[in-house]
Amino acid sequence: MDVSTSSSAVSSTHVEAMKKAMQVQEQAILKALESAQEQSKQLSSAQKTGMGISLDIKS
Repeated sequence: MDVSTSSSAVSSTHVEAMKKAMQVQEQAILKALESAQEQSKQLSSAQKTGMGISLDIKS
């Protein structure tokens, strides 16, 4: 194996590692967005029902 073939193999390995890292980050971001969307739905529902509003209930 000559030097150019060796450096190409290393470069290819780095590219594949970067692609995998990007896929992992993409999946993490999608999970975070889905979670935020679900929390937003829950908050919206709570606001519609009056839950979450500060009430001063003193006797």
